[in-house]
Amino acid sequence: MRILAVETSTLAGGAALLDGDRLLGEYTVNIRTTHSERLMTAMDHLLHDCGWEPGDLEGMAVSIGPGSFTGLRIGVSAVKGLALALGIPVAAVPTLDALAATLPFAADPVCPVLDAKKGEVYASLYHWAEGTMLRDWEYLALPPEALCDRLEGPVIFVGDAVDTLGGLLAARLGGKARFTPAGRRLPSPACVGALGHAFLLAGRTVDAAALTPLYLRPSEAELRRRRAVLVP
Repeated sequence: MRILAVETSTLAGGAALLDGDRLLGEYTVNIRTTHSERLMTAMDHLLHDCGWEPGDLEGMAVSIGPGSFTGLRIGVSAVKGLALALGIPVAAVPTLDALAATLPFAADPVCPVLDAKKGEVYASLYHWAEGTMLRDWEYLALPPEALCDRLEGPVIFVGDAVDTLGGLLAARLGGKARFTPAGRRLPSPACVGALGHAFLLAGRTVDAAALTPLYLRPSEAELRRRRAVLVP
């Protein structure tokens, strides 16, 4: 199955092309420009370099969050529009699942952590078993101190929050906190595609018209609307 995968949940993001479980190409950039400025160009370059036309695609996979509200909207909207135009199925891949999947065969639990702003992180906990990463917790938005209180034993952290909170996590957990190298901490379009491929084969698809991001809390715009309603 020929799949285009999209990851836009953090500053780092891009796209990947897979033919079944074979990765043909991946484009990722980690800079402060919006995904709207580079995502469509990245997808076009990948298709061209791999010798594919949009009509060759048989499925799409997209990281749906949690993550950046703006980034997720851009990625989901791009995939929704293309999937509707081509009439192909979509796999909605939770971002934390894709992050955990970057560390297969890990002997210790894996905790993906993303910066959620407002003094919180998005996180969950996984362990490797039965040939896959299995999730042990719900998806959470919580202060990093509260995350530490939930953890026991050695834990491997992956995700962009490691860059800013690694010192706190190490101070709270001591030698139990282990961190992936900087180059392996960010979401991967290829991992989104690999999980998406498995979802598509299993029939775990989402109607493109109904595709929406996974938000764990309201956006600032939504909070402003709610406050406006309450003001007489």
